[in-house]
Amino acid sequence: MPIYAYRCAECGHADEHMQKMADAILTQCPACKTEKYEKQVTAAGFQLKGNGWYQTDFKNKSASGGSTSGSN
Repeated sequence: MPIYAYRCAECGHADEHMQKMADAILTQCPACKTEKYEKQVTAAGFQLKGNGWYQTDFKNKSASGGSTSGSN
């Protein structure tokens, strides 16, 4: 279940709520009871596992991709 961040535009109260994606968006602030509780845009956290990613396979390899010989 995703965790959503909310913040009240009236009193500034901020909190996180675990909700199903199908659940209705919360609108009432639990602190001041106004209808100005808004869902915030946050960055999703994820981790790339396995092979084939820049971090695991390509980060320490040469950027040229071939030999660096000066002769033609």
